[in-house]
Amino acid sequence: MTSSEATTSFYPIGTPGKPWGPEERALWRSRQRRQRSHRDDVVAAVDRLRGHFDVQTYGEVESGDGRLPLLAVRSRGWGSDLPVVLVTGGVHGYETSGVHGALQFLAQDAAAFSDRVNLLVVPCVSPWAYERVQRWNHDAVDPNRSFREPSPAPESAALMRLVAPFKGQFIAHIDLHETTDSDESEFRPAKAARDGETFEPGTIPDGFYLVDDTENPQPGFQQAIIDEVSRVTHIAPADAAGGIIGSPLVAPGVIRYPLRELGLCASITGARYTTTTEVYPDSPRATPSQCNLAQTTAVRAAISFALASRGG
Repeated sequence: MTSSEATTSFYPIGTPGKPWGPEERALWRSRQRRQRSHRDDVVAAVDRLRGHFDVQTYGEVESGDGRLPLLAVRSRGWGSDLPVVLVTGGVHGYETSGVHGALQFLAQDAAAFSDRVNLLVVPCVSPWAYERVQRWNHDAVDPNRSFREPSPAPESAALMRLVAPFKGQFIAHIDLHETTDSDESEFRPAKAARDGETFEPGTIPDGFYLVDDTENPQPGFQQAIIDEVSRVTHIAPADAAGGIIGSPLVAPGVIRYPLRELGLCASITGARYTTTTEVYPDSPRATPSQCNLAQTTAVRAAISFALASRGG
């Protein structure tokens, strides 16, 4: 990309080559519009589950015109002798099937595991971003690069506090995400502008894939999820460079990241079995219901594998 091309295509906030300061972040925030309701979509759905689960408000975050609750759904009759599984959705609020897939799992599938695991499900980690169909939080910070101490994202800090008492008890953590066409058209250009970098165009993988942990690879676990999800939606093939979003494939539909080093959500439990799902909702071959089903299928497969591995 030439300098003139970089200037022409630069994100319309800030100065090329200069990271954003408070004024640019405030301008970015002022351009975000509320497009859907966390109360109607998430709080109401969680309320319908109260007859079967315990619900915990583990924090609040800024909404721009008030505060939004951070909600966790827990197994009723939490057993001290049972292992714990964490399911998270909406770390990036715009990734819709992560939120609704977590809620669908609770409503339709969680009962099948009720006597074998303690479930801790956080359907929407980042409610301000959910309402604005955004990747970042209120302060233009990515929660999924903020799971470290001290965290710059209140959403991430609150979730880490929530899981801290159960460290050593987790057997699995499934973090539900999407990769969308807007990653390339909006969110990566915005990140480059925010950080004072040049945007380098990439490609969006066509299909479902998983992110394993470089420091704790679990190929059998990832493959078990891929096998089940392939019955629901298509698995992303390698791109022309032989990888997905800049990372080499280690197996069909699987790449690896150093989760803890990058401050990613899937690093927070210390569980043996962790994965980050990536659904592709913009594919002409996938419907919203398929995307939600892919998420619930991944959760079921992950829990089943983790239990089988310990004889549960």
